[in-house]
Amino acid sequence: MALDDEDRVLLVRQWRTAAGRAMLEIPAGTLDAGRAGSIEDHAVAAARELEEETGHRASRWRLLASFWTAPGFATELMHLYLASGLSSAHEDRLGPDEDERLDLVRLPWREAVGLAVDGSIVDAKSILGLLWLERLKAAGEA
Repeated sequence: MALDDEDRVLLVRQWRTAAGRAMLEIPAGTLDAGRAGSIEDHAVAAARELEEETGHRASRWRLLASFWTAPGFATELMHLYLASGLSSAHEDRLGPDEDERLDLVRLPWREAVGLAVDGSIVDAKSILGLLWLERLKAAGEA
């Protein structure tokens, strides 16, 4: 989850085939496989995915939580980060994957939280991230 210097959350709108619709989400992605079967470190993946999906880099990263998406049938463990100190990536920017069509959306954090609460944002990781951000803001920690 990325928060810019104007207290806006960077979200991406992308088509989700399984849902049959475009969804507004926090930037995210999968861990890449490396040589000899190694898996990319989640902190490295978070920075890569932020740049690929939003065109931004962050100077500050905070791990907020790790959680199982659906432990009854899936092995996916997600890691939620708060990225801040954002700057645009330029000439050597990592771009989205070839099959991704993303639209960057910047929303004031309160408006983004409102979309999670009113059911406009329906992606679980995004809802969790935005409600976590609201908690951090209320505690003066973000």
